[in-house]
Amino acid sequence: MARRDSLKASGYSRCPNIPRWYNRPILTPTSYPMNYQIEALFTTALGLQPPWHVAKVELNTGRRRIDFEVEHTGHRAACPVCGAEHQLIHDRVRRSWRHLDFFQFEAWLHAEIPRVQCDGCGKTTQLPVPWAREGSGFTLLFEALSLSLCREMPVRQAANQLRVAPKRLWRRVRHYVEVARARDDMSGVRYVGIDETSVKRGHAYITVVHDLEAKRLLFATPGRDHATLQDFAQDMRAHGGNPLAIKHACIDMSAAYAKGIGKSLPNAQISYDRFHVVALANAAMDEVRREEMRSSAVAVREAVGAQSKKTLRQLLWGMRKNPVSWTRAQFEAMHWLQRSNLKSARAWRLKQALQLVYRDAAASNSEEIAQGAMSKWLSWARRSRLEPFKRLALTLKEHFGGVVRGMLDGRSNAYVEAMNGLLQQTKTAARGFRNIENFIAMAYLRMSKLKHLPQNPLVPAIARDYGRYRHVC
Repeated sequence: MARRDSLKASGYSRCPNIPRWYNRPILTPTSYPMNYQIEALFTTALGLQPPWHVAKVELNTGRRRIDFEVEHTGHRAACPVCGAEHQLIHDRVRRSWRHLDFFQFEAWLHAEIPRVQCDGCGKTTQLPVPWAREGSGFTLLFEALSLSLCREMPVRQAANQLRVAPKRLWRRVRHYVEVARARDDMSGVRYVGIDETSVKRGHAYITVVHDLEAKRLLFATPGRDHATLQDFAQDMRAHGGNPLAIKHACIDMSAAYAKGIGKSLPNAQISYDRFHVVALANAAMDEVRREEMRSSAVAVREAVGAQSKKTLRQLLWGMRKNPVSWTRAQFEAMHWLQRSNLKSARAWRLKQALQLVYRDAAASNSEEIAQGAMSKWLSWARRSRLEPFKRLALTLKEHFGGVVRGMLDGRSNAYVEAMNGLLQQTKTAARGFRNIENFIAMAYLRMSKLKHLPQNPLVPAIARDYGRYRHVC
């Protein structure tokens, strides 16, 4: 009986239908006012530590907005400039920051930020706040969320989701990319792929350099001449890398890039990517086909066994596609083409033979076999009486060593070409960008695998600590 009275006095209730382990103390807020508990709750939720705390919370359901008044309770603080301790607070300056939404309400932090008048250095300086970087109107967590959204969707769409102006997000993207790249490490880069991509249709280009081993974007700069590789070499040194350590550079047959590699990456062996060589063969085949259609349209129609434009379209796609991917209609059109004496048929055989050369060279991994097969193909192309292929043979002969290395080396520019496709998607994501710098910043954000960017604050089961973001301040 005495024990039961003791339990009741301590706040426990006992229900016969509820297990004993489920009983809990019945606590009532008798010690502190409710407002104090709410402010303490949000102080903890915001990750604030003394002398910072939430002094007031205002909820406006009409505006769907919640405002937090944050106070600094100290009368002295260390000087932010020289670090002198116990300096008097001179005055306070009011500031506001947009924060992550609370309960689907737009959240804002407001604070009277102390300014310290230092006796040591004589400067009057505003104290840094733990939840935001200097000069920003957003909290660190809000900026981290905005960067995460910009990685996944167009900037304008992310701005609409966050209810902010797009130009404000662009400033955050540029800032954090710059800070993260400043800490990037290029000391282990040995194999690079270099290519160009258009920024605006036919008018502006950028040069991109990728790490073929780490599969990431290293460098991007406006232009496509040899000077862009000088800029890359300089940027590489700034990030702990050594341009002399580059062993291999995979490029297209750009004379400008070859010149730039010779000057800025002198120890790099040049290889010409299979993608570009085969693309040149496809272009030569298309040139032969178009010329034959202009000069001998009737003969072409008779050869393929049909007069309809539909059959000719099937022939066009059949010549460009891999035979294993032919449709029935394309198979029938190509059947008639191969039985004919048309120049287009010879051009298609030459293109297919070049692809077989690459396949056999990769299978053998033998430089001798690759050189022999390529020499035979060049001889066939020169004797083909097809001017586009004769020019192509001359071009490949001039770059013979690099072409053969491109056959044997598994580090092709296939990844670079895939990334150029993503760059074009980035262009769409960066819709509305006013300068190339914004486009390049977005490319770095999405394709450079930067390790020092803020993490998404909405990732579950991660302890939040404002200190983890101080590296970006």
